[in-house]
Amino acid sequence: MMATVRLSFSPAPVHVRTARLVGVAVARRAGVAEELLDEVRLAIGEACTRAVALHNQYGLPDLVTVEMSDSDAYSVRVIDHAPIEASVGLAKLPPDELADESLTDEALTTGVGFALLAGFVDDLQVRPVEDGPGTEVRMVWPVPRR
Repeated sequence: MMATVRLSFSPAPVHVRTARLVGVAVARRAGVAEELLDEVRLAIGEACTRAVALHNQYGLPDLVTVEMSDSDAYSVRVIDHAPIEASVGLAKLPPDELADESLTDEALTTGVGFALLAGFVDDLQVRPVEDGPGTEVRMVWPVPRR
């Protein structure tokens, strides 16, 4: 049975833990292999931390959204509403510029986030949201069919 769980939260770091816990619970229910659950937890935490940092950096009160679905596989979408150039620009910074001490913690979090996510998730897509400003980070894990 296909299920979609949607979680929206204010851009406060304290809510990232809840998103991770819900994400892992839904992954477990969807049938994601036990050995992948740490990866799921880390990836959801990183994507949500990145979204919260962007919202705080730009002073956005909009909610961060996490959607989890277990249709063919377990997929998670983390949606922020920051200007797209913020996400794209920092994702392309070379490592020596990411080490620049003048970068804020928020800027560093958003720039390093994509590199960490790519290490956690084999199936990772980052694209602009369909309507308005923002970025959708989509992550997918396999679910064995019974």
